[in-house]
Amino acid sequence: MFAQTSTGGSIVNRIIQSILFSALTLLFFLHPGLAQTADTGGRLEGQIVCCEDCWNKADRKKVAYGSPEDLAQSAKCIANGDPTLLAVIAQGGATKFYQLEDGKFKRPEPNWLSYVGSRVEITGPVRVKKKQNFVKVDDLKVLSGPPEQALPDVIGKEAELVLKDLFGAEQKLSSYRGRIVVLNFWATWCGPCKKEMPDLAAIQNQYAAYGVQVIGASADTLNELQAVRQSIKETAINFPVWLGVTTEQMAQFGLGPGLPGTAIIGRDGKIVAIYRSVVTQEEIKKHLDKLVAMGEREAKREQIAMAKSKSKAEASSVPS
Repeated sequence: MFAQTSTGGSIVNRIIQSILFSALTLLFFLHPGLAQTADTGGRLEGQIVCCEDCWNKADRKKVAYGSPEDLAQSAKCIANGDPTLLAVIAQGGATKFYQLEDGKFKRPEPNWLSYVGSRVEITGPVRVKKKQNFVKVDDLKVLSGPPEQALPDVIGKEAELVLKDLFGAEQKLSSYRGRIVVLNFWATWCGPCKKEMPDLAAIQNQYAAYGVQVIGASADTLNELQAVRQSIKETAINFPVWLGVTTEQMAQFGLGPGLPGTAIIGRDGKIVAIYRSVVTQEEIKKHLDKLVAMGEREAKREQIAMAKSKSKAEASSVPS
């Protein structure tokens, strides 16, 4: 009786083990993400995006992610606290998202904004929690940047910009005609933008007497006025700040969609130079010194011409 019970128990155990194995195998094939909960290290290739909503705005098999509008919106999404994702497109066309977690990889900025739109290869453990996939970024390789956007050749051309100042009053770039303008595009949520503010403030101090005006055109709107004022205070901005610049307006200056960007405009309102990243005092001074010297030469020529004209007029008024 004991032997029969033992044998029967052994048979039952084998049946239970077989059922459990079959169930786990079925779950593995139906839900491959479950297998990743125990993944101690893997390699994923995809595109870094700000959120699922922005990705799903278009059919990404037909419309590539990474347009100026996408990148501009990504900055706002990240600033609002949306988790940054890796979008991996499977062979069937379905997209699987992995939320990025800090790992051994040390990014140069506090967030992933500078990588948004780039196609990357990420190495690190993958886990699943509440049907959400996570990947810890131990290593990251950029395979390609965002899709290249054609920018116009703007050097030597005039460009207008109309925005609101901190008080809601309309301001125009054309109203500064006759002065040299250093037009800087920035935002409160842009880390590199804040780094170049001391240089821009120094330029304003050193060149104001020569007819140079620095203007900060922020992507922030009047709704973010408090954050803008706080940033002005923290970075000691000493020049006018305008609000609400768009990627379309930046494109008129050959800049964008990324921030920061700087355009130098001559006294005639024409674009002299543009910088599509962080700019230094030395780079700006190189152009300002030329423009100031050019202005001084023109002023001397005008003085000489006026003196000759006055001399002729006096000579013709002397009675014979």
